[in-house]
Amino acid sequence: MKYIAIVKDQEYTIEIDPDKGILIDDVPHEIDFRRLPSGGVTSLLMNNRSISAVIEEMGDYWDVLIAGELYAVRVQDERAYRLERMRSSGLTVDGEAVVTSPMPGIIVAVPVAVGDVVRHGDKVIILESMKMENELRAPCDGVVTHVFVSPGGAVEKDQPLVGISQGGEDAPDEDTAASAE
Repeated sequence: MKYIAIVKDQEYTIEIDPDKGILIDDVPHEIDFRRLPSGGVTSLLMNNRSISAVIEEMGDYWDVLIAGELYAVRVQDERAYRLERMRSSGLTVDGEAVVTSPMPGIIVAVPVAVGDVVRHGDKVIILESMKMENELRAPCDGVVTHVFVSPGGAVEKDQPLVGISQGGEDAPDEDTAASAE
């Protein structure tokens, strides 16, 4: 399984391979770690070098204290990382962010309608793929200008799902809203 770790805006790909051990950015490393029973201290042996760290989960990231320096570390499995990147990328066409399908699937729900004001990160589509529901989110603040799909519909990878204006709070005029339906 592959994971993506982000530390100080630097991304590292970590792969756990039963034959090769731990690969960090495709470089094999010998790693052994133990969580000590007191104080949240973890003892890490990496390439014959001993490292002590205090690790605390902080919701969607981890605080890691090593040798007096604090690191905020975010770790995601490869699938979640790619989905998040696709959700937040939002193709832009003529000043409109277009949320596209990251994979083939079935639309479970469309919690927005033309004219709705959305904020970056708001849920705009729920897509079922590979028996899992995926929430697709608005890549920017704006107003929903187009809804290209409806619940129950099948979609292909990269198919446009929702258009969002990036121009502010103004709702689209009635002609624009009518053309989206």
